[in-house]
Amino acid sequence: MRKLAGLIAGLLFGLGLHLSGMTNPAKVLDFLDLAGDWDPSLALVMAGALAVSSVPFYFARRLQVSLLGAPFQMPTNRKIDRRLVLGSLLFGMGWAIAGLCPGPALALLLTGRWQVVVFTLAMVVGMLIFEGLESRGRR
Repeated sequence: MRKLAGLIAGLLFGLGLHLSGMTNPAKVLDFLDLAGDWDPSLALVMAGALAVSSVPFYFARRLQVSLLGAPFQMPTNRKIDRRLVLGSLLFGMGWAIAGLCPGPALALLLTGRWQVVVFTLAMVVGMLIFEGLESRGRR
C-alpha cells in the first residue's frame, strides 16, 4: 500500500509540474533571468505549492505516524550551516545552468530526450559522489 501511495503521489507531482509548465527548462530560465524577459510564473507556482502544502504540514506536526502507519521523519535541524549553504548554492547553480531540477527531470525522463537523460545521469553520479564523500567523512 505504501508503494502504491508513493506511486500515486509521484504521478500527481509530475502531472502538476507538467501542467504548470515547470518541466519546460526555458520557462525556468526565464524566471531566473531578472535582467531580461523575466517570467514570474514560477514564483506563483511556488507560492501555490506552499499554500497547498502548509495545511497538511500543520496537521502532520501533531501526528506520530502517517495515515499508512509509517513514522513521520520531519527535519529537526534548524541550523543554517556551511553544508546547507553550499548544497543550496550547488543546487541553484545546476538549476540555473540546466533549467531543470530533480523533480522535473524525472518527470521528463518519459520523453526520452537525450538532454534529460544526460542531466539525470549526471545528477545520479553527483549523488553517488556525495554519498561516497559522506561515508568517508564518517570513518
